[in-house]
Amino acid sequence: MQSESESIANLINYLDDDFAKAVNLIYNSRGRLVVTGIGKSAIIATKIVATLNSTGTPSMFLHAAEAIHGDLGMVQPGDVVICISKSGNSPEIKVLVPLLKRFGNPLIGMTASTSSFLAKESDYVLNAYVEAEACPNNLAPTNSTTAQLVLGDALAVCLMELRNFKSEDFAKYHPGGALGKKLLLRVSDMLDATHKPVVSPDASIKTVIMEISEKRLGVTAVVENSKIIGIITDGDIRRMLNNRDSFGDLTAKDIMTQNPKMVKPTDMVVDAFNIMENNSITQLVVANEGHYIGIIHIHDILKEGII
Repeated sequence: MQSESESIANLINYLDDDFAKAVNLIYNSRGRLVVTGIGKSAIIATKIVATLNSTGTPSMFLHAAEAIHGDLGMVQPGDVVICISKSGNSPEIKVLVPLLKRFGNPLIGMTASTSSFLAKESDYVLNAYVEAEACPNNLAPTNSTTAQLVLGDALAVCLMELRNFKSEDFAKYHPGGALGKKLLLRVSDMLDATHKPVVSPDASIKTVIMEISEKRLGVTAVVENSKIIGIITDGDIRRMLNNRDSFGDLTAKDIMTQNPKMVKPTDMVVDAFNIMENNSITQLVVANEGHYIGIIHIHDILKEGII
């Protein structure tokens, strides 16, 4: 680990104008970024492509061996090509590079040898030099592939900066999972119209209890003329029973909580969760300009895996 971390730190010393020019070339390109390599470098290339695609740079992976057997048709005019090779002298690279140059696509070489065939033939060179591998035999790609990975991340981050790529943009490419839901899911996306507990202000306590039990959200809204005027929770019911021996003379408006915490259907679910957490409550009324729409419950949010 120490060996790999030192190799990464040393990469900073090899950054030059070619890196900046390569970033601007990719940024201003009207085509895609094609990343190619062979062996372990090919595996690193697939990760770089995944990172770039998820951060706003359309990219694709081209295996160097398959390229010379038909896959070169993937490369289109206007595409920029990054070729990754530690030695820069692999047989497949020596065959592929002249073909790419014949197509006229700009070529960025990522290599540990600035005197290699790949470096000499590239328009720009990303220096991925490492003194040695962490492998005890100095054979298995370890430090070198880590260096390639870090350079790829550096490209992606610089391109994100140029594009002013925000978390909202990131969410567009990551709609699944907790991250995507946290950035994209709105309250309206979670409302269940079939479970919309509501009673009138003059409803009996029995009616209130039945509505809360039937809808199973632990709460009911109190609505008058389509406007929300309060809520009653199962906690309100328990407190009423503790304080009174009978409740036949009571109605919903007598025990309701006025001015309940509310969110709009366009609010983000994660913001609704924060309101619940900050106020130690488990439900929120959803309303639009005072018009009752439904209830969002903390259990539904947790079930979605957002938090």
